[in-house]
Amino acid sequence: MARTKEFDEKEVLDKAVNLFWEKGYDATSAQDLVDALGISRSSLYDTFGDKRALFIQALRYYQQTKSNVMIAQLDAATDEAATIRNLFKAIVEETGSEAVVKGCFMVNTGVELSLHDAEINALVKNNNDGVEDALTRIIQRGQDKGVFTRKKTARSLAHFLFNNISGLRVAARSGVSKRVMEETIDVVLSALQ
Repeated sequence: MARTKEFDEKEVLDKAVNLFWEKGYDATSAQDLVDALGISRSSLYDTFGDKRALFIQALRYYQQTKSNVMIAQLDAATDEAATIRNLFKAIVEETGSEAVVKGCFMVNTGVELSLHDAEINALVKNNNDGVEDALTRIIQRGQDKGVFTRKKTARSLAHFLFNNISGLRVAARSGVSKRVMEETIDVVLSALQ
């Protein structure tokens, strides 16, 4: 008779995301996973496979629960300027509220693993492309309403915003002050005017 799982897989994935997000892939040991996830090593391997397989599932879960939610918010926005400003403000607020500044899981993963793992690189690229596409759509809507400049294409402005979002996440993880981040955001947003 098969044993019933005594844990919620989504809850465990959420814990795995947070652990990998904070420590990175290489610095997270199998024992760290067992301790943080609260499940036995055999349950970990039986349910999720090896560390790499769990990491990939954690990346996909992060995309579903974080990136896709943000994309939906960008697509549903009716006040394009306020929505983009709030997106940037949220980065600063998250930085101030975290005991350990984690940055962005996808950005961190891209920096740590994309050059060495084609499958993980494809997952990160797919995530990033989805965010950039959503930024392009919201900027295009803002341009159509006359809210944003037309001196650059919506795609070019989306590249610029996305790169600055990523840069701010890395800067936050490196300990840049809120004041510097806020000044940077003001300059970035001025490019839309």
